[in-house]
Amino acid sequence: MTSFSAAQRSRVTMLDVAQHAGVSKASVSRFIGDDRALLSDAIALRIEHAIEQLGYRPNQMARGLKRGRTRLIGMLVADIRNPYSIAVMHGVETACRQHGYSLVVCNTDRDDEQERQHLAALRSYNIEGLIVNTLGHHLDQLLELQREMPLVLVDRKVEPLHSDLVGLDNPAAVRMAVEHLEQQGYRDVLMVSEATDGTSSRLERLNSFKAEIASRPALTGAVLALDETLQKHLKTFLAKPGPKALFCANGVAALACTRALKTLGCNLFDDIGLIALDDLEWYPLVGTGITALAQPTEAIGASAFDCLLKRLRGDTEPTRTLDFLPQLIIRGSTTPL
Repeated sequence: MTSFSAAQRSRVTMLDVAQHAGVSKASVSRFIGDDRALLSDAIALRIEHAIEQLGYRPNQMARGLKRGRTRLIGMLVADIRNPYSIAVMHGVETACRQHGYSLVVCNTDRDDEQERQHLAALRSYNIEGLIVNTLGHHLDQLLELQREMPLVLVDRKVEPLHSDLVGLDNPAAVRMAVEHLEQQGYRDVLMVSEATDGTSSRLERLNSFKAEIASRPALTGAVLALDETLQKHLKTFLAKPGPKALFCANGVAALACTRALKTLGCNLFDDIGLIALDDLEWYPLVGTGITALAQPTEAIGASAFDCLLKRLRGDTEPTRTLDFLPQLIIRGSTTPL
């Protein structure tokens, strides 16, 4: 077999293959496309040998554009550094690969202008569908894209988009957290969350927490937004009498609280209990381990792609919401009192 460098292969064209095989360019096009069955076995074999000998690599993007199919899926994320986003993205990418699609990921870094530019870029790439995990500040662009292709939301609603939504069953997750703390003997619970900023999932967790506390006479509770005053408020909370615990609404809040408690000289987790949404790799390494409500992030990502794929295949059913339950993983941070 003839050996070709990458530079030489990049110069080989479909016409070169046709001339080498002694066939028409149209025959080569049929061979590398979806019409191979129209060719005789002898011609197909000659083309196959020519491709192998010349090291020809067809331009899949150009072929896709010509056929109106790029097999590209776009994904817009608010913060690619967030462990939740990384895990969901991995689930999406794995599902894409299993079905012959490629994933194009754009990170807005929570910046409106970046989001606008990325949406324009994704449209120019001729993506076939879009998965969105941002606040969706550029509704006009999203609505325009939705008229052209299927769109699936992950974790958070974007009004007034009417799209499939895949995420966590937030009321159930909060109920599991509060119920576990109550069963373990805690009576005063402080929920720590990032600012809601219009994020539907954060609002759901906040409202569910308030409802759970109101429905349980044995418990008292309060909510604290994550900001530079965290350490001061935690110091005040630690000084209160009685068994108390923190409920961290996500991994970001859990990390901030753990750092603040360490700075305050808190004896983790004898002085205070802690339960957190998400289950990050470092949770078992802090003190006797942080009790977690693990989100099935891989399954959420795979389901988001599955919803998209069904729409691409012509599914016209009403929009659906898929809410996944978390898994309670009990560690030393919520030892029975």
